[in-house]
Amino acid sequence: MIRKILRLPSGRFGVALLLIVVLLAAFGPLLAPYDPLLTTKEILQEPSGAHWLGTDYLGRDTLSRLLAGSTLSVVSAAQVGLIALFVGAVPGILSVYLGRTFEWITLRIVDTLIALPFLVFAVAMTALLGNGITQAMFAVGILVAPVFYRVARAATQAVATSAYVEAAVLSGAGLGWIVRKHVWGKVLPPIAIALANTLGIGLVAVAALSFLGIGVQPPTPTWGGLLASDLGYLTQRPFAPIFPSAVIVLTVWGFNVLADAIRDVSGESGRALLSKNDARRDRRRTREPELQATAEGRS
Repeated sequence: MIRKILRLPSGRFGVALLLIVVLLAAFGPLLAPYDPLLTTKEILQEPSGAHWLGTDYLGRDTLSRLLAGSTLSVVSAAQVGLIALFVGAVPGILSVYLGRTFEWITLRIVDTLIALPFLVFAVAMTALLGNGITQAMFAVGILVAPVFYRVARAATQAVATSAYVEAAVLSGAGLGWIVRKHVWGKVLPPIAIALANTLGIGLVAVAALSFLGIGVQPPTPTWGGLLASDLGYLTQRPFAPIFPSAVIVLTVWGFNVLADAIRDVSGESGRALLSKNDARRDRRRTREPELQATAEGRS
C-alpha cells in the first residue's frame, strides 16, 4: 500500500507534508529557541531578529510556543484516531458475524452517538472525568467512532457475501481466522482512508477544545491555545493568528491529501491508474535512448 501511495504525486506530497509535521512533533520542543513558558517584559512584540514570530501578551516567544505545542497537538490527534478506530472498527466488523442481537445493540449505540451534540458531550465528559487532554480526546474519539463503524461494517458485509468466505465457513474455519485471512485485507483500505480523515478531524477538535479552554490548560502550549490567545489581541498584533492557523490548515490538508491518495490506489480504479502511470513511464524510458541517439546524430 505504501509503495503504491508513493507512486502517485499526490501521495508523495501528502507523505512529505505529514513527515514534516511528524518531525516537528518529535523535535519541535528541542528546536525552540526559548523556553515556551518564559515570560519577559517584551510584550506583544512584532517579528524581529530576536523573536522571529514576535511575542504574545506575556512576552513569551511565539515561535518557541508554536514548536513546543506541536507535540501535544499531533499526539492528541493520534489519540483521537486510535480511540475511534478501536471503538468503531472492531464492533463494525463483528456486527456482521455475531448475530442480530449484537448488530441491533451496536447500531442503536452508533445512532445515539451520532445524535449527541459534540460540544455538549465533550464538556460533560470533561466534567465527569476531569478537565484533562486524555479525557477530552476520549470524548472526541467516541464521537468520531461511528464513522469507523459504518465504514468497517459496509466493507465487511461486502466481503462476507463473497464466494471464498462462504467456502471458508463451509470448510469449518473459525471467525478469527476468517477475519484475519479474508476480511481484514479487504476492509483495511477504507479504514485507512477513514483514519487519515479522522486524524485531520482530531487535530481540528484538539484546536477547538483548546480554544475553548477544554482539555489542555494554560500555560501549556498547543496550536489551538495559541490561536485563542492571539485572537484576544488582534488590535495590537493582527497578523498573529496566521501562524497557528497555517500549521493547522497545512496538517489537515496533508491528512486529506493522504486519504485521497489511499482511495486512488484502492480498488480497480486505483490499479488502472497505477498501470496507466507505469505505461507512461515505460514509454518515456523507451523514448529517451531514441531521442538521445537522434540528438547525437544531428550534432
